[in-house]
Amino acid sequence: MLFFRSEERLREWCAARGTTPGPAVSMDQLWGLAAQWYGTRLEPSARRPGPAEMREIFAGLGLTGAFWDPQADGF
Repeated sequence: MLFFRSEERLREWCAARGTTPGPAVSMDQLWGLAAQWYGTRLEPSARRPGPAEMREIFAGLGLTGAFWDPQADGF
């Protein structure tokens, strides 16, 4: 994972290296994902979300597309 100040800086970095940008996540989305994904990890009943739950979490944060689909070939 790489952190950039803006999507413009991400595009510049990728262009300088001849690569295509992957999915970009804002800090707010990253924080929301961490809070939902790991918020109950210390509870004895904690478990990894299933595919449907993952899609729901991702969609609720505005993370859409094949990259964010745990059952897509690109996951």
